[in-house]
Amino acid sequence: MLAILAWICIWWVSEAIPIAITSLAPLCLLPAMELASADDVAMSYMNDTITIFIGSFVLALAVERYQVHRRLALRMLLFFGGSKMDPRLVLLGFCAGPAFVSMWISNTAAAIMMVPMSIGVLHKLESGHISYIQSHSLCPTSEVAHIANFGRAVVMAIMFSVTIGGLATLTGSSTNMILSGMWSREFPSAAPVTYLQWFLFGFPLALCLLIFCWGMLCLRYCRAAAVPAISHSLNRASIEEEYTSLGPTSFAEASVLSLFVILAALWLTRSLGTVGGWGQLFDGYVGDGSVSILVATLLFVIPNKLAPGEMLMDWSSCKKLPWDIVLLLGGGFALAEGIETSGLSAWMTQNMGFLNSAPYLLVAPAAGLLVSITTEFTSNNATATIFLPLLADIALSIGIHPLYMMLTGTITASFAFMLPIATPPNAIAFSTGYLRIVDTLTMGLVLKLFGLVAISILMPTLGALVFGLNQPLSK
Repeated sequence: MLAILAWICIWWVSEAIPIAITSLAPLCLLPAMELASADDVAMSYMNDTITIFIGSFVLALAVERYQVHRRLALRMLLFFGGSKMDPRLVLLGFCAGPAFVSMWISNTAAAIMMVPMSIGVLHKLESGHISYIQSHSLCPTSEVAHIANFGRAVVMAIMFSVTIGGLATLTGSSTNMILSGMWSREFPSAAPVTYLQWFLFGFPLALCLLIFCWGMLCLRYCRAAAVPAISHSLNRASIEEEYTSLGPTSFAEASVLSLFVILAALWLTRSLGTVGGWGQLFDGYVGDGSVSILVATLLFVIPNKLAPGEMLMDWSSCKKLPWDIVLLLGGGFALAEGIETSGLSAWMTQNMGFLNSAPYLLVAPAAGLLVSITTEFTSNNATATIFLPLLADIALSIGIHPLYMMLTGTITASFAFMLPIATPPNAIAFSTGYLRIVDTLTMGLVLKLFGLVAISILMPTLGALVFGLNQPLSK
């Protein structure tokens, strides 16, 4: 099992063959080595966690199809900018808007949606700035530098905030869902990680990171001396024109947005801890994946009223669904099954007793630092898939709650802020031409370090309260 794990991890990290194909390897390797039956391995590729992802991504495709994201983001930008379009408040809008969208759809999809919109705004800003310099006979060198810095700040705001927003909800990032699935598989007798639990912990953490990110970018790229030059060139009318070009809200947009709100509300209220939730009406048979698929199905039933017989979604529009991530999730769950059934998990636990002497409050930050460094060179999903079973065993070996380590690993696997290769949103941001590698290396490192400090403080405090981490848990 250790050899299989090493083989698949090397292929995932190096991408020697497509990640999706590597993710299918457990289907043949585990049965061939008599570590798990073919049926048991195959069932790892379709469970409630994976159906959450499928259903929510179909809804995200509907949001993209009717440009609901653009309407929300532009409205938020106008709201934050105010009548004078203060550049620092506009920058806050470019942080908050993408983060909010990323809470509900994948980070990559959010970046694909938001980056082109920001580039359009920046192009209008640059053209308006040239006119302003010419009409006021200003020195162009320093003025252009201010605009260039503001452009970098806007693109980095989107790059960082889509990752930060994905931390706020269980479906915001596929790494979060990897944790949910692995937790249910590794500890079937324990209470599952609910959508509400994750939100109560993830949202405050994301909010702290987002505010710090905004302050950091303002301090570095939008200081007080640059505000007058940028604010004179920011044209509220051009953003309002962009918003007006979307036209009035159509029935299709309203329907998609309503389903979006209904799905979020159902996720948040299915399980409310001791208070209960609507899930009790079904005696625990209905999961978050059931709701996700129900809403996705409704998209194929409700007409969009744009053309006769046309529904909100059709199957051809779903061809962009990222099946490679679906297979990666399944492959990770299959490996977790093999690690458990082969006895590798028990062997690792027995050989980690030396960690008993390590300070309790330093174990998780040390693991988070290792994971956050690794994730800069591998995909977030692959990093989480590799580390989570190991972190669960470390927690068991030192007698602490496994979620304490697994949550830390999951969140820090998303701290891929520094390198263009670290995550698709970073690559999308670099493709704009606004960024230099030194920008993301310095700002990404500062944000990563702050994130590690924040999670080191919140995990033993808020995390312990929300997830009940004060008592150890055994399999």
